[in-house]
Amino acid sequence: MAMTETDDLTWDIETLVDRRGAAGVEDLLTEARTRAEGLTQHKGQIGSFDAEQLSGFMNELGKIREALEKAGSYAQLAFSTDTQDPEKGALLQRFEERATEISTMLVFWELEWVAVDDDKAAELLADDRLSIARHYLEVQRRYRDHVLTEPEEKILAEKSVTGRSAWVRLHSDLSSAIEVTLEGKAVTLEEALSHLAHHDREVRARAAHAITDALQPGIRTRAFIFNMLMHDKATDDRLRNYDHWLQSFNLSQEASDEAVQALVAAVKKRYDIAQRWYGIKARVLGVDKLAYFDRNANVIDDDESTEWAEAKQIVLDCYSAFSDETGDVVKRFFDNRWIDVMAKPGKVPGAFCAPTAASHNPYVMLNFTGKRRDVLVLAHELGHGLHQALGNRQGPFHHDTPLTVAETASVFGESIVFDRLLQQASSPRSRFALLAQKVEGSIATVFRQMAMNQFEMAVHTARREEGELSLDRFGDLWIETQTEMLGDHVDLDDEYRSWWSYIPHFIHVPGYVYSYAFGHLLATSVYGIYQQRGADFVPSYLEMLSAGGSRSPEDLARVVDCDLTDESFWDTGLVLIEEDIEAAEAAGQEAAILG
Repeated sequence: MAMTETDDLTWDIETLVDRRGAAGVEDLLTEARTRAEGLTQHKGQIGSFDAEQLSGFMNELGKIREALEKAGSYAQLAFSTDTQDPEKGALLQRFEERATEISTMLVFWELEWVAVDDDKAAELLADDRLSIARHYLEVQRRYRDHVLTEPEEKILAEKSVTGRSAWVRLHSDLSSAIEVTLEGKAVTLEEALSHLAHHDREVRARAAHAITDALQPGIRTRAFIFNMLMHDKATDDRLRNYDHWLQSFNLSQEASDEAVQALVAAVKKRYDIAQRWYGIKARVLGVDKLAYFDRNANVIDDDESTEWAEAKQIVLDCYSAFSDETGDVVKRFFDNRWIDVMAKPGKVPGAFCAPTAASHNPYVMLNFTGKRRDVLVLAHELGHGLHQALGNRQGPFHHDTPLTVAETASVFGESIVFDRLLQQASSPRSRFALLAQKVEGSIATVFRQMAMNQFEMAVHTARREEGELSLDRFGDLWIETQTEMLGDHVDLDDEYRSWWSYIPHFIHVPGYVYSYAFGHLLATSVYGIYQQRGADFVPSYLEMLSAGGSRSPEDLARVVDCDLTDESFWDTGLVLIEEDIEAAEAAGQEAAILG
């Protein structure tokens, strides 16, 4: 791709710190600490606050959050584009240490707030002066039955450094040290896993065998760590009075148990959708049945390219066609240097959109290579940016959203641009490549993650009922839950029994994986409603995004007439995935890719 690195292709993050660089970060941290010290004088008083006093406290707390979010965003974003710069790494570490100290100073107020009598709390929250933090304060009170005394909380916080956090770090260190031998050369596990997408089946098979071999050393230690962390969570859940292993995560994401159960039931009932795709994939690859190492294989190379200027125009046109407001917000990302475009040495891989503070714009990071899929990545990340920019209107306590709804605007925006690219596709082969890429993403995000959710549920349940789990028990539960999703379209042999052991989500955030399916299907279903209602849907959709995190996911979904506790709602998104598969199959037949 012919492109030179110019100012309009790199982001300007200096506005976060008034163009004072690292000194600006220090100033913000000093400001936050000074304000936090001022708030500690109210320790023991939260329960006696009236609405005016609580409002004043929350306004001051909001300023602390703003200062920390700006400082942290600058340090993280600076590091993300140049991880090889030791000064930027040191700045990020300095921020994390000082921010932790400040947060620890303020632990008292949350404990005192949840202890406030329900009637008094309701009276306070009804006051308009608390509107800036009403939902945030309501969410904190949901933990009322699950918090301990302040001394107990402090002990748990202090001990977590040498407890859970230490086990997680050890698992990360062990996993990152795994080396896979390919072609006589030692490569990282991540690089070896990327070979599973190779068009040559022999390359995939060799990589899979080598990965299995590489997972064996240390697997007993990783299993022991997993066992200890599951037992630690069971103990924590017991002490905090959680009814089941997933309740604490559901609470943190403001997702009701009913909504999550409806999602799980709906996806499991439609495992046949994923199985149908794996059957099609086997036909494309020319095999009777997929091996476990064929599941991620690219079914067709999408070698179409797009220049940056064209990608920018396509995405901008699509967002502008949806509504003037969305077009105007997205245009500001390009005009004001809120995007870092180029791939370069030291820059972190992948793409993301980073929220900063409610008073400041978000930033998008790309590694644009000129592939057609990069247009969709740009659309996806700008969807996040749109959501965050609109949500900023809600202020410091409500500008961000739970993970369960965070993908709504990104998948929605990607879908709009996908439809444009599909219309522009020049041949059946080009359409098949696009559709196959979309289907693969949906299968991985919805069905694959749900199968991993079922594995997590199985091992956490077994750990609590049976005690420490053996390697064989882990392997049995892994194969059982994966086979349920894959059916008889993918052959899982004994080598695959150990592949649960490298997946970090199980270790870092228990329960996290279902949020991928939750967010993707919510966004897909919302897009399906838009396809039915057209322009009439736009105002309610923008209202949903502009609400940020000021309402629960279920309340936000009701804005666009969605009931997350209704299993049939999730079916809407699943049917759209099925329709994509049907369209891909038709394009594949027309292009003579499928018989």
